[in-house]
Amino acid sequence: MKRTLAILAACFAITTFAQDKTTWHDVTQWGVEGRGWGEQERKRWFDRFPSKAEGKVTGAVWNLSRHSAGMMVRFKTNANAIHAKWKVLSPRLGMAHMPPSGVSGLDLYARDAKGKWRWAAATRPSKQEMQAMLLGGIAPGLREYAVYLPLYNGTESLSIGVPAGAKFERLAPRKAKPLIFYGTSITHGACASRPGMAHPAILGRRLDMPVINIGFSGNGKMHAAVGDLMAEVDAAAYIIDCLPNMNAAVVNARCVPLVKQLRKARPHTPIVLVEDRRNANSWLIPTRSKHHDANHAALRKAYEQLKLDGVTHLHYLGGDALLGEDGEGTTDGSHPNDLGFIRQANAFEPVLRKALKLK
Repeated sequence: MKRTLAILAACFAITTFAQDKTTWHDVTQWGVEGRGWGEQERKRWFDRFPSKAEGKVTGAVWNLSRHSAGMMVRFKTNANAIHAKWKVLSPRLGMAHMPPSGVSGLDLYARDAKGKWRWAAATRPSKQEMQAMLLGGIAPGLREYAVYLPLYNGTESLSIGVPAGAKFERLAPRKAKPLIFYGTSITHGACASRPGMAHPAILGRRLDMPVINIGFSGNGKMHAAVGDLMAEVDAAAYIIDCLPNMNAAVVNARCVPLVKQLRKARPHTPIVLVEDRRNANSWLIPTRSKHHDANHAALRKAYEQLKLDGVTHLHYLGGDALLGEDGEGTTDGSHPNDLGFIRQANAFEPVLRKALKLK
């Protein structure tokens, strides 16, 4: 018995010593990407919208803007282990069709020797306040890392930890113009298995550009109040992907005014209009297929009208192939799984490269 107690005491001492030897870095001390609108006042540090948006955008949009979707923090370290401790706003850590790893988890990426972002580690949240080693036994070398924040939960706090004595360089958010994705639950990240798998994040890595995600589950409806906020940000491009939350009548009423609103504020910023994906089973449901047909026709009509009205730097992405044609790209017929998000990124990428004049 004494021997057992001695062993347990030694293990406890080792654990305590290891924790004491971790140096923690609060990410609010150097900033995250995807948190637009500069240093305007916020109700919570990790809110997507500044506090002035409350009462201007709808209540649903405001509440969803408290989620940290699209945010990413970068740093360099030569540590052989990377830790994180974070707290989320809501006790609802996951959803019926989206795991806690995507809703409330963190996602670690690293640049390889060729400068390419590659996945490194993810988390398995089980409570609102977590502490975990993201990755251990890391090969020697100074590397750039990025941690993506929870998609469908608010972040209350986040710190990155490395062993004491390891080099740690805080990388401030890049000053390059960001891509702004305005859309629905799909843009928001449903139903990625982890935060880095939402298509805005995938495209941010592929194009090596900062991204602002303003997807709002069920509430991406081309609202003018959201357009006002978008216009404040000097973006590399505005991507408007709201049709899954709209019908043809609403598209007819709101699309042209929103684009002209943005174009008046930003005469030369590329704007990409995106058709809604077709539900994977819409081929079996005539009413759903007709809904997509009508939405696509309304957006195409708006696009042609805008061109006739002299609106330039306008681009268009069809929706038929966004999820593929085999029905395997969704969790529930509507929201992409990881395969669906990769397919969406593949469809978006050439359109964005053309709009941004990238090779």
